Amino acid sequence: MEVTILVDTPTSIAPTAAPYVAPTQQVNNPPVSGGARWIDINLSTQQLFAYEGDTLVNSFIVSTGVSATPTVTGTFKVYARYLYADMRGPGYFLPDVPYTMYFHKSYGIHGTYWHNNFGTPMSHGCVNMSIADAGWVYNWSTFGTTVTVHY
Repeated sequence: MEVTILVDTPTSIAPTAAPYVAPTQQVNNPPVSGGARWIDINLSTQQLFAYEGDTLVNSFIVSTGVSATPTVTGTFKVYARYLYADMRGPGYFLPDVPYTMYFHKSYGIHGTYWHNNFGTPMSHGCVNMSIADAGWVYNWSTFGTTVTVHY
């Protein structure tokens, strides 16, 4: 199945090291019951947090949508997962985008091989992660994993 989505256009940006951020975010009312796994994306801090119930198990620096093409906010579920997905749009084609997890229409979380500028909005709305980090989230999550996106 080929999916056409709002995908990040390749850019020429010098790689930069993303700063490490210790997992310290606390959640009082998780959107899931028990110890279910869920993902929290903070657009203000450009971070993705992986939770099991109210326990933070991992955190990552990401790149989300730029102001002209922002990442959607709300609470969603992962509805499609692809180890590799081809992404295309007007004037570009990105083959084999790794660890792709769609959570709302064409919005997804995925590995990114065309930039290394995590911590800064860079995308057309998707949540860009390093390939290693996206692999961890892909292997940890499942179909139906709750995804919350907020500022």
